[in-house]
Amino acid sequence: MYILGLSCFYHDSAAALIKDGKVVAAAHEERFTRIRHDENFPREAVKFCLNFAKITPKDLTAVAFYDKPFLKFERLLTTYFETWPKGIFSWAKAMPVWLSKKLWIKSLIQEKLEGYNGKIYFPEHHLSHAASAFLVSPFEKAAILTIDGVGEWATAVKGVGVGTNITLTHQINFPDSLGLLYSAFTYYTGFKVNSAEYKVMGLAPYGKPKYAKLILDNLIDVKPDGSFRMNMKYFAYPYGLTMTNDSFYQLFGHLPAQKGQKPEEFEMDIAASIQAVTDEIMLRLTRSLYQETKLTNLCMAGGVALNCVSNGKILKDGKFKQLFIQPAAGDAGGALGAAEIVYYALKGPTLRTQSRTLKPLKRDWIFDTALLGPEYSDNEIKTLLDKNKLKYKKLSRQQLVSTTAKLIEDQKVVGWFQGRMEWGPRALGSRSILADARNPENQKRVNLAIKFRESFRPFAPVVLEDKMKPWFDATWTDPYMITVCQVKSKGKILTGRKNSQIPAVTHLDGSARIQTVNRKQNPLYYDVINEFYKKTGVPVLINTSFNRRGEPIICTPQNALDCFLGTNIDNLAIGSFLLDKKDMPDKLIAEARQQTFTPD
Repeated sequence: MYILGLSCFYHDSAAALIKDGKVVAAAHEERFTRIRHDENFPREAVKFCLNFAKITPKDLTAVAFYDKPFLKFERLLTTYFETWPKGIFSWAKAMPVWLSKKLWIKSLIQEKLEGYNGKIYFPEHHLSHAASAFLVSPFEKAAILTIDGVGEWATAVKGVGVGTNITLTHQINFPDSLGLLYSAFTYYTGFKVNSAEYKVMGLAPYGKPKYAKLILDNLIDVKPDGSFRMNMKYFAYPYGLTMTNDSFYQLFGHLPAQKGQKPEEFEMDIAASIQAVTDEIMLRLTRSLYQETKLTNLCMAGGVALNCVSNGKILKDGKFKQLFIQPAAGDAGGALGAAEIVYYALKGPTLRTQSRTLKPLKRDWIFDTALLGPEYSDNEIKTLLDKNKLKYKKLSRQQLVSTTAKLIEDQKVVGWFQGRMEWGPRALGSRSILADARNPENQKRVNLAIKFRESFRPFAPVVLEDKMKPWFDATWTDPYMITVCQVKSKGKILTGRKNSQIPAVTHLDGSARIQTVNRKQNPLYYDVINEFYKKTGVPVLINTSFNRRGEPIICTPQNALDCFLGTNIDNLAIGSFLLDKKDMPDKLIAEARQQTFTPD
């Protein structure tokens, strides 16, 4: 039984294909089109998924879309009527798109999937989120929390999962939204909404949460159980083309920062404040969920579930002993959740949409790898390199491992292109840039000379799972880079970057967004880090996504070559081949450096 899951038309369009409940292939559309956060129908992602499985649309049992368009349209109309005439300009911008495209998704899917004549299902948005976490989790029973900007009406949902049964019990509705509150501050600090929320999270340690009380006293009323109501006097997002309004600016005494403006002390303090408020709300929500369920396993999804700082605090809080968040927790992951829902509904009794529950059945698959995208053979890579008349070395597996580790030890920055591409917004060891975490200069060097991004942005460490305890204050493993914890140095938990043995991945407050890896998950990646450990005694490397600012993570060998040539990456390890920047033709380097991408 093949089921195709789809998400699109808002941001981060994606496709996921499952066979008998197991994910066969999944990818974001942006990786193929090279348009960051591409929201269009995921034509190329669908094509990849079907080709990978060697099937056509005719072979699909069902197609699932990750929300209910008509219910979402109802929310939009209701909101515009309630705020009229303030929403006239937003209405004029939104309606043509809805009337020409978004309302007719069923017809569009039928058109794009030529030859498919089966049923198309539309689970609710937050049910898709819940399923994307719980139905592929390692837990037979778990509490569920989904939280994002907005789905149809819901912005946050609590529930419980047992077997294949999901029961959603509590819901917060639009316009009250923690995700949109965070996005409002993303806009206010000069960053791009639905794209750069992670920058606010990264900026927060540079400031002090001096405005947290002002936010809690004026913008949002948070109850002890984490439920909340927002004071819409200060927000324009229900009806306007901006997130906030004049009342918001008067409250803080500042106009929004200009896009691209270097953050100043005020923006740093604002970022610290909204992060502190988010942490507090998430802790109240999860503590109350624990009290309601008495379960020790938690599954989370939705855009806010990618807030690694809050996730780390939830685990550190200790109510929940285990946390599962699949790597594409945002809207892209809704494609996976929708497909899983339909699979179990078709396998058992019909999905009961009104109660939003599924019949308990034995689960057929547990999410165990994020490596679900395309891969390329050595022959394909060699053809590309020879076509461009590039000098390279072909290495054995062991030579590749030892040489890469030695290059990193010698302070070279290595582009790492191996195996299947990652699912989700994070590079996890297949499309990565690797460097020495011991060198304090590497944070600035990689940020400014390679990624071409803001110098304040932190880098994530990848650490050998069996060697992590002396280096990080975490009792959990994290293969998908979704939690933050404190760095340790010689047995001491750090509260700042000073005295860190791995300063390039230690944030200003002594924290780090970790990725743990064991040999079963990614043998080649593990072996490189382990070889570096043997040479240096440090089981940690910088792992950042293989891309430039504004560019989606690379997908193909050509993308890898372009990024390598267009940046100051020293070496490229691509398949079995190793390239050195010093050997590359000046003409190709100059051409690659002409490439530009829209800044995020």
